[in-house]
Amino acid sequence: MSDYDTDVLVIGSGPAGGSAALLLATYGVKTLLVSKYGWVANTPRAHITNQRTMEVLRDLGLEEKALAEGTPSALMGDTVLCTALAGEEIGRIRTWGTGPHSMSEYAVASPCQMIDLPQTYMEPILVTQAAARGAKVRFDTEFVSFTQDTDGVTALLRDRLRGDEYTVRARYLVGADGGRSLVAEQLGLPIAGQAGKAGSMNIVFKADLSAHVAHRPSVLYWVMRPGAHLGGIGMGLVRMVRPWNEWLLTWGYDIDQPPPEVDDAAATQIVHDLVGDSSIPVEITSTSLWTVNQSYATEYASGRVFCAGDAVHRHPPSNGLGSNTSIQDSYNLAWKLAMVVRGEAGPALLETYSEERAPVGQQIVDRANLSRDQFGPIFEALGIAGGSDDEGIVAGLAACRATDAEGAKRRRALEEAIALKNYEFNAHGVELNQRYRSLAVLDDDGPEEEWPRDPELYHQPSTRPGSRLPHAWVVDADGQRVSTLDLVGRGSFSLVTGLSGVGWNAAAERCAEQLGVRPRVVCVGDVDARDAYGEWSRVSGIAEDGGLLVRPDGYIAARWTSTPGDENALTRTMSTVLARVTEKDAAG
Repeated sequence: MSDYDTDVLVIGSGPAGGSAALLLATYGVKTLLVSKYGWVANTPRAHITNQRTMEVLRDLGLEEKALAEGTPSALMGDTVLCTALAGEEIGRIRTWGTGPHSMSEYAVASPCQMIDLPQTYMEPILVTQAAARGAKVRFDTEFVSFTQDTDGVTALLRDRLRGDEYTVRARYLVGADGGRSLVAEQLGLPIAGQAGKAGSMNIVFKADLSAHVAHRPSVLYWVMRPGAHLGGIGMGLVRMVRPWNEWLLTWGYDIDQPPPEVDDAAATQIVHDLVGDSSIPVEITSTSLWTVNQSYATEYASGRVFCAGDAVHRHPPSNGLGSNTSIQDSYNLAWKLAMVVRGEAGPALLETYSEERAPVGQQIVDRANLSRDQFGPIFEALGIAGGSDDEGIVAGLAACRATDAEGAKRRRALEEAIALKNYEFNAHGVELNQRYRSLAVLDDDGPEEEWPRDPELYHQPSTRPGSRLPHAWVVDADGQRVSTLDLVGRGSFSLVTGLSGVGWNAAAERCAEQLGVRPRVVCVGDVDARDAYGEWSRVSGIAEDGGLLVRPDGYIAARWTSTPGDENALTRTMSTVLARVTEKDAAG
């Protein structure tokens, strides 16, 4: 059975599904995106958009659209800990790279800035652009089941408006259908970890809170109130959606009890309690319940079916990693699917998706849950661990403000506890330090990589194969500043070299002749990419005649510190990376 309705069928229009369809359509792959909902997200949910995701959008030509819709980093960073927005302030944390020390670290690491782009704004960008670039999109279309064989996947879909069912035949299927993924369940993906650790509710509302927040602009305001321990965090959260009149509040409930019913009156009471000002008019937009999970798939695919996003990593929103990791899953998968569909790569290339992304998924699930637990030391420093009433909170704060030796001790403990939250709010290394190990990465047998600084807090660029190509500013022929990341990507392999690497053009031509795939040769040092600042020479890790083979997702597949003596080295390496090596080639 080999007649196909589409090359790739994508289930789900969230960050993972929308970006998968967009990337595949951009790469010229016939794609069908279906969603059981009538349109994209109707609640803001995910929102932090980190530098790596902005780099993906930049590669797709959509960075400016995201910047126009998002809240800039300058309004994101003064994260506040308080007893209520109108109450006593416990402390502040410079977050998301906005502090004077971390700001320079973030600026050096990427051409892109971090922004706050709620899911209600991100998803329309992804889906409308996917459609504009050729993907077919069907809403109100529910995935029912699939069967797969050696040639493709047959999916049974239900039209939720008409009520009828029909099948779609695809070469490959991508399940991006969220934390209750039916695709992952039917595929039988192994899921490790724990589900249902705690209960939380989201309350989306509109209110002018500028009097309480505009002088300390932030995305997050953490509020210590009686009962906050029920959700397991120990803090309620008032989150900015749009400054300063649209908000999302998160509050816990006891997961061992029946889920609460939260009507507008109850929701308004919770809002007024956390704000600490009952005179402010509040318009409740929506309420919803969700559970805190710490679970992840140890494999992301089986046969011709792949899963991405919340389908394979389920965790609380700590660290703001959810939609970012989901979009980056699709960035890893889409170019591989495209090259296999076009016949430029062997099917074994698709096996590297799980090899590369499953470790990342486990890391971010564990990191998000650990960050959630790291509120505990704050309460211990205040002497109110395990929750407290109003009197206990007031007494704890008073003890921390005392002028005696015990008060000084508590203040030092509180400072250290708040500093620990850098692992949630300034985890630059978690965001950018991913290292891939798979058959699509050829290690150059250099010394084992060492992290001179904390790998979770600090980004550490490297050109070791498996690393993201470092960002460095260069100057083009018009004198304009461009990033090294702008010289690669766009769905193609690139070979980055220097002025002395004249032999790489001939090597790329041989690669085109023998494999039908020609890496784009990028010479840093010529008129189109002058190393005017000397930044590239400091981070490249190669001589001028060396080369870095960079994949379409910006990750380094292979490195030659100088031009290899073997004129077929590039072709042989590309053949290996693209899984084009036959048994005969491997044998001899």
